[in-house]
Amino acid sequence: MHAWHWRNWQGMPYLTCSLLEPWSHGFFTHPFWPRSPQELTQVLQPEASVYRLKQVHGNTVLTPQEVETKLTTGGDDVDGEGESALASADGLISEKALQAVWVASADCTPVLIGDLKTGQVAAIHAGWRGTAKKIVPQAIARLQAQGSKLEDLRIAMGPAIAGEVYQVSVEVAAEVGGSIISHEDANAIVDALHELPNSPLIADDEAGKVKLDVRRVNTLQIESLGISGEQIAIAPYCTYQTPEHFFSYRREQQKKVQWSGIVSFE
Repeated sequence: MHAWHWRNWQGMPYLTCSLLEPWSHGFFTHPFWPRSPQELTQVLQPEASVYRLKQVHGNTVLTPQEVETKLTTGGDDVDGEGESALASADGLISEKALQAVWVASADCTPVLIGDLKTGQVAAIHAGWRGTAKKIVPQAIARLQAQGSKLEDLRIAMGPAIAGEVYQVSVEVAAEVGGSIISHEDANAIVDALHELPNSPLIADDEAGKVKLDVRRVNTLQIESLGISGEQIAIAPYCTYQTPEHFFSYRREQQKKVQWSGIVSFE
């Protein structure tokens, strides 16, 4: 098992994962709200340049250079103006040393990836929609295009809503499950998911509903690429069931988030 550690900054807790030890990184808790990634990067690595996105539940993954280009040229996928303008996407991958990449989440899964050889990193926001669209494999493909080898990657999934409390419709489960099981029929996908060892689905008493473990689906997507389970760590925390540390949209119906970030090295 990979160890997760609570760290402290000015009396506020954040989580790190032993698998990502070579990188400055953190899965931050709600006491840090509403601090920005700019401020949180001071906790991790004050010299790093900071990148964040307007998250839209898609599967677009950008590099800092692409973010800069979009902000310079403008367009439909840029939100806001001037200093506060943000490019729309749900994943960031670094290209150089000392780039801090950040994602925000409440119940969705924050995924941080590091490459031991190149030092490059990725931060991904993987809710059920992004997971259905395979955003994590997308980010891994982009890292590979930059020279990463699968065996050098280390992947940590932060606190997110746990399967046992995440009730969704059979349709949503089938859409997400379609990312690992190819079948036209929604019920056939759901049946096949139930059959999997350590299934990402838990039966629900309510008709037309199931409980879905989104982090488990992401793990299956990653393993299907040929990455071993040893290279993946999942935080033992559920945002919905840990109100003392994490915001949960499902619990509070408030648009508040916690940030997760990681900094690339030479």
